[in-house]
Amino acid sequence: MAFVTSLGETDNSTKFTVPVNNSSIKASDFPPWASVTFSMKGLILTLVLTLVGGQKQDLEPVFHMGKTYLYSYESVIMHGLPDRDLAMAGVRLTGKLEISRVSQSNHLLQIREPKLEEHNGFWPMDPFIPSLRLSETIATCLSQTFKFEYTEGRVGSIFAPEDCPILCTNLVRGILNMMQITIKKSQNVYELQEAGIEGICQTRYIIQDDSKSHWATISKSKDLMNCQEKAVKNVGMSYIRPCPTCSPKVRNIKGMVMFTYKMKYDDSGVSLMSATSEQVYQISPFNEPNAAAVMEARQELSLVGVKKTPISAPKTQLQNQGSLRYHFSGELLQMPIPLIRIKNSDLQLTETLRQLVQNNEKGDTKEASAKFLQMVQLFRVVTLDQIESLWLQFVNELSYRPWFLSAICAAGATDTFRFLKQKIHDEKLNIWEAAATLPLAFHFVTPNKQTLEVASTFLTCPQIQKVPVHRIIVYLGYGSMVNKYCAQTLLCPNQLLQPLHDLATEATSKADAKDMSLALKAIGNAGEPASIKRILKFLPTFSSAAVSLPSRIHADAVLALRKIARKDPAKVREITLQVFMDNTLAPNVRMTACVVLFETKPALPTVVAMASSLLTEPSLQVASFTYSHMKALAVGRIPQLYKLSSACNIAIKLLSPRLDRLSYRYSKVIHVGDYSSEYQAGAIWRFYLMNSPSTMFPSDIITKVRGYYANTATDIIEVALRSQSLAKLIRKQNIPFSEYDTYKTLKELGKTFLGWKELPPEDPLVSAYIKVLGQEIAFVDIDKDAIQQIMMHLTGSSDWQPVVKKVVEEMQRGISGRWILPAMVGELRHIVPTVVGVPLELGLCGAAVAHTAADVDIQMSPPLSDNFRPTQLLETKMDIHADIRPKAYFHMIAMMGINTQYFQSGLEFHAEFSANTTMKFDARINMKEKNLKIETLPCHQEAELAAVRSEVYAISRNMQEADSEKKSQLLPKGEAPGISDQPFQPPERSSRPGSWKQSSIPSVISKGYQQGSEEAHHHSAGRFYTRMFCKKFESLGCSTCLSLKSQNSAFLRNTYLHKLVGKLDAKITLKPVHTDADIDKIELEIQAGSKAASKIIDAASSGSKEEEETSPYEDIKAKLKKILGIENVFTASNKTRRRTKRINRDYKTADTGLWAEPSAPHLSSSSSSAAASSADGKEPGNDHKKDEIRQSGKKRGSKSSSSGRRSGSSSVSSASSKVCSSSQEDHSGDRDCSGHSEYSKQQVTLPVYQFWFKPADEQGPGREILNSSISSSSSSAASDEGISRAMSQPKFLGDSKPPILAAVLRAIHKNKQPTGLQLVLYTDTQPWRSRIQVFVSSITRPSRWKLCADASVINYRKVSGSLKWGKDCQDYQIATQIATGQFAAYPAMQMKLEWLTVPSIVRTTARWFYSLLPGVAYVLGYSLRQQLGPSHQATLVMALTSPRTCDVVFKLPELTIYNRAIRLPLPFPSRPGTPVSTLPSSDWNVFSQVTLSLIESFKAHCSVFQNTITTFDGVEFNYSMPANCYHVLVQDCSPELKFLVMMKRLEESADLTAINVRLASHEVDMYVSNGLIHLKINGVQAPRDVPYTSNSDASILISSEEEGLALKAPDYGIDKLYYDGHRLKIQVAFWMAGKTCGICGKYDAEKEREYQMPSGYLAKDAVSFGQSWIISEDSCAGACKLQRKFVKIEKAVGFEKMAAKCFSVEPVLRCVEGCSATGTVPVSVGFHCVPADSAPSLERQLRLGQKSEDVVSSVPAHTACSCQHQPCPASAPAPTRS
Repeated sequence: MAFVTSLGETDNSTKFTVPVNNSSIKASDFPPWASVTFSMKGLILTLVLTLVGGQKQDLEPVFHMGKTYLYSYESVIMHGLPDRDLAMAGVRLTGKLEISRVSQSNHLLQIREPKLEEHNGFWPMDPFIPSLRLSETIATCLSQTFKFEYTEGRVGSIFAPEDCPILCTNLVRGILNMMQITIKKSQNVYELQEAGIEGICQTRYIIQDDSKSHWATISKSKDLMNCQEKAVKNVGMSYIRPCPTCSPKVRNIKGMVMFTYKMKYDDSGVSLMSATSEQVYQISPFNEPNAAAVMEARQELSLVGVKKTPISAPKTQLQNQGSLRYHFSGELLQMPIPLIRIKNSDLQLTETLRQLVQNNEKGDTKEASAKFLQMVQLFRVVTLDQIESLWLQFVNELSYRPWFLSAICAAGATDTFRFLKQKIHDEKLNIWEAAATLPLAFHFVTPNKQTLEVASTFLTCPQIQKVPVHRIIVYLGYGSMVNKYCAQTLLCPNQLLQPLHDLATEATSKADAKDMSLALKAIGNAGEPASIKRILKFLPTFSSAAVSLPSRIHADAVLALRKIARKDPAKVREITLQVFMDNTLAPNVRMTACVVLFETKPALPTVVAMASSLLTEPSLQVASFTYSHMKALAVGRIPQLYKLSSACNIAIKLLSPRLDRLSYRYSKVIHVGDYSSEYQAGAIWRFYLMNSPSTMFPSDIITKVRGYYANTATDIIEVALRSQSLAKLIRKQNIPFSEYDTYKTLKELGKTFLGWKELPPEDPLVSAYIKVLGQEIAFVDIDKDAIQQIMMHLTGSSDWQPVVKKVVEEMQRGISGRWILPAMVGELRHIVPTVVGVPLELGLCGAAVAHTAADVDIQMSPPLSDNFRPTQLLETKMDIHADIRPKAYFHMIAMMGINTQYFQSGLEFHAEFSANTTMKFDARINMKEKNLKIETLPCHQEAELAAVRSEVYAISRNMQEADSEKKSQLLPKGEAPGISDQPFQPPERSSRPGSWKQSSIPSVISKGYQQGSEEAHHHSAGRFYTRMFCKKFESLGCSTCLSLKSQNSAFLRNTYLHKLVGKLDAKITLKPVHTDADIDKIELEIQAGSKAASKIIDAASSGSKEEEETSPYEDIKAKLKKILGIENVFTASNKTRRRTKRINRDYKTADTGLWAEPSAPHLSSSSSSAAASSADGKEPGNDHKKDEIRQSGKKRGSKSSSSGRRSGSSSVSSASSKVCSSSQEDHSGDRDCSGHSEYSKQQVTLPVYQFWFKPADEQGPGREILNSSISSSSSSAASDEGISRAMSQPKFLGDSKPPILAAVLRAIHKNKQPTGLQLVLYTDTQPWRSRIQVFVSSITRPSRWKLCADASVINYRKVSGSLKWGKDCQDYQIATQIATGQFAAYPAMQMKLEWLTVPSIVRTTARWFYSLLPGVAYVLGYSLRQQLGPSHQATLVMALTSPRTCDVVFKLPELTIYNRAIRLPLPFPSRPGTPVSTLPSSDWNVFSQVTLSLIESFKAHCSVFQNTITTFDGVEFNYSMPANCYHVLVQDCSPELKFLVMMKRLEESADLTAINVRLASHEVDMYVSNGLIHLKINGVQAPRDVPYTSNSDASILISSEEEGLALKAPDYGIDKLYYDGHRLKIQVAFWMAGKTCGICGKYDAEKEREYQMPSGYLAKDAVSFGQSWIISEDSCAGACKLQRKFVKIEKAVGFEKMAAKCFSVEPVLRCVEGCSATGTVPVSVGFHCVPADSAPSLERQLRLGQKSEDVVSSVPAHTACSCQHQPCPASAPAPTRS
């Protein structure tokens, strides 16, 4: 029946069409009064009929009682890559099901004839193979009767026999999971969260009901990545943090499942006719969209019949096994390694351990690594008694102990953990064994209630407590265990944190800083929000009791919040923001808070608030650090930090750019990192450099590497180093400063300053910590006492000389032993259930073995004397016999597939790395004769030095057939392309020694590829790859080879995953080379000093001849030239010069010779050609004609050609070098660059990359043409004046100098002269030039192969060098030059590199580097320009545009890279605009000036000249000192109180000053009287022209300098003080940073706090600041009549709407009583106000400095006084300055 309604839109009439018996009734047929009634009734009737017609049949399957339903069941799981022709692995389970209903909801299930089959190979060619024995094992449990609850399509509890393995129960869950159906009767399409074997996941239903045929089809699909309570198990992944806010699309694991049900219904109910499921998991290790490994599972359930015989009730009691949700149990015990069938675990452990040690001793490290993993597997299933029994068996076997203990740690089971605790308690392990095993044990142990109880007993173990290192490891490890355990639970029990809280409480009560640090670090490892209250007790911002704690404890407390921020970021953000804003805290504490605050990922308002606070931040250290941190975050590309990056981008726009220009003295954050959005992986490397006001270098350095992968983040490693007062360790420590008068004077002086406090004492300290995977595993605090204790423990003396002696004596006794360190590197496992009921595992585990065997014997003569001094070592002879054999092996296994204790099936990836070397040699060292001789044996057999191997298999294993695993390579087995073993000979000089050989690979090219088929080429050649590179050393009888073999599936898809699928074998081997005569040994002898030449002659005459008496030098020189073949080298050089022009004509693009002098008047056509292709098409011509500089390309070409034709007479310079010439040979007059201003004007309009570099030696008419040429210069300018003069100089230093070093590497043959190489080093040092030459040649006479290196430093303005090698040093040539000069108007340095011919491998490397340059330059912010230049030349110019900025231009043959105003880390002294020619030419050492400028930049300078004062931090201000009043210019404010410098202005002249210096027991006065400078020492006049030197513990030197006096007292911290009556300059040592005070400042780089008064408050202006440091004197006896007094504002002021009177919080200068002011100056002062009716006494306001500042007002300060009626006693005491 259909009932259709139609509602009109234009009127109120309602039409209904109801087809009843082919008739219709309309509303118009009814009377009007019935219209409303009909309308309502019709609507109700419509709804009722619609509901009746739309109601679906109940589609939940029904099993009737008394009947048994028979189903056929089949399930298949396959693992592999989705590409064809690749092997796969899988299993198939088939059987027959019987289901019978026994009550309203209870049903019985029985599985008949279960059969398990395995597939391993290529589908579908290779069939499934039945596994009979495994099928029998599974049938034993599956054939039993199971019971399950089933109501309205939903499966409830499942009941199984008590002894049924969990695997069988899960297989039953997989079957019942197909019957889980949720029907909504009112909807055909709907979504809901449905429970299943994989958990509660989002499910979509589509129902198609065919009521005519009484069939219904139900389709449902589940998104396995969208589950509320997903069944998943992760092992070893607690340190990998997921990103909850990241896009779910970015996942490397994706999964879904689809079900299809066929239902048939009739009057008796609904029958489930068939059900199918298909599940797919896609795993992409590299997040490549077209490269993923796939797991596909299918199930099929079909009704085959119904019988009336019910299933018999089970005979045994069934246990409730829970719901459909998958249960994890047995699969957690099985590591992702080959199956082990455990029969007798005791016997198997014993055999495995014996085999492991035997394999390792035989050198089979691979097998030993596999056995080690098996040991770990076995230790997880044995009991504590079994472990104890095995220990007793091998406890005395030293070779077994490392393997045993390492496997115990890696097992991570409760019993193994308990065993380790017992052994440490019983002291069965030595200190080093315990220190090595404890970190591994705490890392690998599985955190549960049992292991945590054992871990808590570690904390109280006496044997742990008495060893500080063990105690630290245990507490930190316990915190990490708590963190891993609480990560699995919603609520962390308080009793787990209680031991850490108790340690913190106890340490606080005892004021034990080391235990406080340990407690905070352990609490930080735990990372639980419940510990926040404990942490706040260590922060002064929240606890006043924490103010007295060291700042390093404050920093540790802030760092303890880092991991807590992951659970409660809002709370940690609130705490760290308050700490960051607290200006009273130390800068390093606030900077640490900044780091933690940004790790909470604050939102934009918080970041902007931080930026706003920096605008008024008093500490530039904090401001610089925060600003650079924001900049580092702003450039990040990590998706997890996108919001934070954008917030920081906005925030830094609010800040002043001056923060970006702060020097190295200020704290910084350095960020290096990248992220690939394609592969969803990246890494960042950050350096946090935190400077302290008292250090020149960072006091706190934290470096961290963090990796990102597919929406997860992992802190890989973090290392921190903290230092404090290290300068004390390098200073004299035996000076008794506290016993001197200066110490007492400064103590008394401090009392006269209101609120003055000396700096708190700081002991030298170095502390460091290391974090691995975010967990701190160790830290160390080293102070002076600790160092002395270590030395006392080692030698019984705190002196360092006995330490050296004991070390030498231990070395003489020899070193012999074997050391083995096996370890499981890691175990990562991700397990999810499949619909079949077996687990899908992604597993990764690795093991590493390091092994070293050493036997070293050292003999010394003469023996060490009793009064040993280290200088005696310079007179000894040592014979060393060494045999050292280090090995390293790493094995990693990755698996994707089914991994249970019964069977394994899936893909398995193996990767191995091995390194193996042998160092067996005899060495003889003669320190007195400066001789070293090393002998070793040649390589007689092939040795593998290093190897990397990997392979991927499809594997099938089962417990019943553990010895017969099925393994298939993923690539199909086919005939590999033929590989020829004949080496490929390169066309260039392959016969000479050292030539490279390359094996050729003739590929089998298919016909299709010959026709252009790329696919055929990849299939044949891309699948197999073999290459070998060898380097022969025939003279030494050996060769080194790199062998590469690869077979992968990249021919299918060019992805990283497909490149891994297959085989890879790469190794480096050392092979013997067949020679005419056998080699006995290889010798290396190095001789320095006067006997160097004789060693070369001896080597040439006899291979075994000992040292002889040296012959006259002329004979030695002749012999050397003949042996080395020097004459041939220089003869060939002259020939090269003559043919240079012919060579250069062959170049299409010109080579401007690097060694051609820029002022050369005669240029070849190649130079002109280079001009034609120079930068941006500029025409070389008359430089003063600007129009000619900007010519078109066409015009440029023609002019450059003509310029080349007239190069013989024209003086036009090469435009490629852009060097301006003022040579006397420049006759044309077209160019005149001798004037600096003209030179600068020509370039002022050019871009930076077109500026000219003008060498310093060309800036004067009398310049010297310097030798900088090599014979093979690519320019024809070799014939110019500069080269001709260079040729006149001696070419071979051996003509006038003997060699200073000789080295011979030779192979000693039995019946043949030695073969090998010899090296000779010559040096020549002159005032104008230093030169060094190195010659390497073969000691075999016929060979002419040589290597020649020549370098020289000329006038300290130019460094030139050349490297040539080949036949007589003529085959390959490279030259370089570094020169100083002028770039535009700025001092600059130019570096040139020129090459004529180089080997092919160098060209290949250069091309690779060249391809990377544009991208690197873009990332670094450099500009690029495509322009042609000399084809064999590269030039780098760095110009100093200011002391802190430089311009850089890097010119390559086809590319120019440049940038301007690059910030320098250190200031460099420069004078922009000053011609370089005005600098001294003979002794201007620019390179030493760099070093000196760096050293000087570390020192601080303060100067006073007239009224201008410049502080140590460079702040300049004007202040007029009141006459006759001493000011504290600078003093030591550390607890040592070493010195005091006072200064006053003399009354007779405003320009003259006097100073008073207090050092130890010395009082030094310098003053001007009658126009002369006078010096008084301790009140006694001293002669001015005689230097004064003190004879105290610390030296003091006073001498005349220029027009004044200089005082030097480096032991006190004053490097130099200069005084001439008008000017005073003070330079203090760098270790005084942050320890000074006075008008010169604190030397702490905090310029914003430069006006700090003695009370610690900041003065409002410079006058208040200067006056605050005036020293008060006796009003009657002293010359200064000023004193500081608190003042009161006389008039009433409005304060909080009431009358008030205000008192200054800082004293103001006033004339003493009885004196009147004759001079005043206004100063700004803060006032504290009180109600007007109160009457406080001004004299009692001694603590006004601690009152709040309510009002700021300007008051007059007295600067001069007139005294007529002073109330002084009759006899005044003598004048004093206290």
